[in-house]
Amino acid sequence: MEQKRKIAVIGDPTSVMIFKAIGLDVFYEVKGEFIEKRIHELAEKGYAVIYITEAAAQLAQEAINYYATATFPAIIPIPSNKGTLGLGMKKVKANVEKAVGADILFKEG
Repeated sequence: MEQKRKIAVIGDPTSVMIFKAIGLDVFYEVKGEFIEKRIHELAEKGYAVIYITEAAAQLAQEAINYYATATFPAIIPIPSNKGTLGLGMKKVKANVEKAVGADILFKEG
């Protein structure tokens, strides 16, 4: 029988509680050491995708970098209820530059 992959959301309660309403597993974490521990726990439990608020992602860069080249989990930064910090777009830009060898999306000038 095929194992069903789960999706988690990590962040402050006011930013991520809405995800619980659509059936995702929600974890309220705001301190760096607890965020990193939670990411490792979710990876060990077989979560396929972890959405994390950008504010939480800033506090857990070591754990996020650890899984950056792994197939699972995919760790995706999302804006919090206070707006975006631009981390997701920076990651897209870096990946495009790495793949293409130049900034073709956000070229200034």
